[in-house]
Amino acid sequence: MSGTLTLCATPIGNLADASPRLADALRGADVIYCEDTRRSRKLLTALGIRAPLRSYFVANEEARAQELGSRLAGGESVVLITDAGMPAIADPGLSAVRAAIDAGARVTVVPGPSAVTAALAVSGLPSERFVFEGFLPRKQEARDARLAELAGETRTIVVFVAAGRAATELAAMADRWGGERSAVVARELTKLHEDIWRGPLGEAVAHFGDERVRGELTVVIEGAPDPAGDLEAAIAEVGRLTGTGVSFSRAVRDVAGSYGVSRRALYETARRRRDSE
Repeated sequence: MSGTLTLCATPIGNLADASPRLADALRGADVIYCEDTRRSRKLLTALGIRAPLRSYFVANEEARAQELGSRLAGGESVVLITDAGMPAIADPGLSAVRAAIDAGARVTVVPGPSAVTAALAVSGLPSERFVFEGFLPRKQEARDARLAELAGETRTIVVFVAAGRAATELAAMADRWGGERSAVVARELTKLHEDIWRGPLGEAVAHFGDERVRGELTVVIEGAPDPAGDLEAAIAEVGRLTGTGVSFSRAVRDVAGSYGVSRRALYETARRRRDSE
């Protein structure tokens, strides 16, 4: 009989947020896979739990997924945790779930703390519908392309930013999306020195570029305004760019983000106009 894989959310800063269900799951595991054995050992010690730990991070994820699948096929109870928050959400875990499914194991979850929903809840920005982007691409070209795609997104956007890249990535967001957009930057969530900054995205660039930022940031940004009425201007801009030698598909991609319109709608409408000329 196959075993059970339990994905467990762990505290994002305050150990008091560890739930009784989390402690029970960790205590009952045959083995616990974790992102960093040293950090996870501190959590287990705080909960008074002794259990075997196995590392599970990006560099060894493929091999560990196979190992985890074999354990589940053998009927073991396996728990997966990361350094903070929920496994598989901008953290290793997807491969473990797929390995468990392939092994015919039961997959279950112990929900809990999340930097995404915590920051969104305190942001004061619309939260009925939102987009979580995780970490932006590190390379400038890929990052700029992704930001251009999101420029017309009307839902609230949540992004993780590494401390060492705060100034660079906030500046890139302000440049592509406009410095006037409302933004909330949360850091040290649930910890003693929790800090929640609010203001225009452009001011966030200056604020976090002038000080040494520690810890990962969770940034919540206001969505784009309703794009209605911008399509005609976007079509004209596509025509201007293609007239200078830019490819049609490239022009559509860049203009859709800058003008806050649907890429598909812009592509189809501009193509019909072009073909009818």
